[in-house]
Amino acid sequence: MKVIGAALILGALLSATAIKAATTDKDIIDTAVAAGSFKTLATALQAAGLVDTLKGEGPFTVFAPTDDAFKKLPPGTLESLLKPENKEKLKAILTYHVVSGKVTAAQVMKLSSAKTLNGQTLAITSHDGNVMVDKARVVQADIPASNGVIHVIDTVILPNSN
Repeated sequence: MKVIGAALILGALLSATAIKAATTDKDIIDTAVAAGSFKTLATALQAAGLVDTLKGEGPFTVFAPTDDAFKKLPPGTLESLLKPENKEKLKAILTYHVVSGKVTAAQVMKLSSAKTLNGQTLAITSHDGNVMVDKARVVQADIPASNGVIHVIDTVILPNSN
């Protein structure tokens, strides 16, 4: 009985270590690229010059819109934002999706707002287990990265254009 119990504990520890190593050895950018559903986000981050920032030490919390979320934007919007002359506007939108620090889903659910890297504040609400960040729904939470955490959202959120 003791041998089985020790084997189970050892197995659990090894599994947890393997999972942690497998999930946290990649930074936010590499984690998002590996997921395969953030190609548009990766392209936009490159165009905005933010890749090095999100590969940095952090920690960061990224509310990452999927490729499908970007498809919800009005026709021509994304193409326009990706032009070099719109780099600052794109950067403002993308940094509105990033919060300094590692904020887990459990912590997010206790917040009513969070200050983003672009200086504006996101509204956060939760109801019946659904978390909304501005008008986007968090569809997957707590994807770990070596320099923070990613929460997947279903809509691109836009900062105020003041």
